[in-house]
Amino acid sequence: MPEHAFVIRSFPNSVEAEFARAVLDANGIASMLLKDNAGGMLPFLDVLHPVRLVVRKTDVDTAVRLLDATAATDPASAEPPLLS
Repeated sequence: MPEHAFVIRSFPNSVEAEFARAVLDANGIASMLLKDNAGGMLPFLDVLHPVRLVVRKTDVDTAVRLLDATAATDPASAEPPLLS
């Protein structure tokens, strides 16, 4: 990931973050997850340090629109997605 990377979302757990990353990957947007949970050995640390989804500066607008569109089509989603 280049030095000009931006956090576009924070997630309460790795599962939700991986789904969002898969949406971006399916649309050709490179991304990565920043986790601080001891390499997955202490997943409860996600409560203190949410999982962050990071994309390149040039992909921020497209990535946010894709994730917003995905969230808008999910009937279980009652709240708007969080932006960091």
